[in-house]
Amino acid sequence: MLGQYLPLVFLFALAFLFAALSFFASRLLAPRSPNDKKAAPYECGIIPGREAPERFPVRFFLVAMIFIVFDIEIIFFYPWAIAHNEIGLFGLVAVLIFSFAVFESFVYLIGNGALEWGPLSREAPGGGVVSAGRTSSTTVSRAGIRQVGLEGRPGGNA
Repeated sequence: MLGQYLPLVFLFALAFLFAALSFFASRLLAPRSPNDKKAAPYECGIIPGREAPERFPVRFFLVAMIFIVFDIEIIFFYPWAIAHNEIGLFGLVAVLIFSFAVFESFVYLIGNGALEWGPLSREAPGGGVVSAGRTSSTTVSRAGIRQVGLEGRPGGNA
C-alpha cells in the first residue's frame, strides 16, 4: 500500500536535495565583494537620500482591498462555473450568499472613499449645508474668482 507513494517521496527527496545543493554551491562559488552600495536598499535606481515625507494614504490600501475582494470572488466563481449543473440549487444559493457578502464589502469600501481620487472635499462651515442664497455671482464677488469662458457674455467678467 505504501509502495504507491514511493515516487512521491522520491520526488520530494530529490527536490530537497536539489535545493540544498543549490544553496551550498551558491555559498561556495559566489564571489564576495560587499560594499556600501550593495548593502543599500534598491528602489528603481534612486539612492534614497531621506525618509519618505508621508505615509501612503488610506485610499491606496482601500483600492488594494477592492482588488483582493474581487480577486477572491473570481477564484471562487471558477469551481462553481464548472460544477453548477451538479450542485444545483444549493450551489446557486451559496453563490448568491457569497456574492452578497462581496457586494456588501464593496459598498463598505466605496462608502469609505476608496475610489475618490480627486482633491479632498471640505465641508462648508455649519455642517456642510450651503445656504440657498449662494449663487455663482455671490461666490465670485466674495472670493474674487474670475470665471473663465464667460468673456463677452452677459454677466461675464471682461
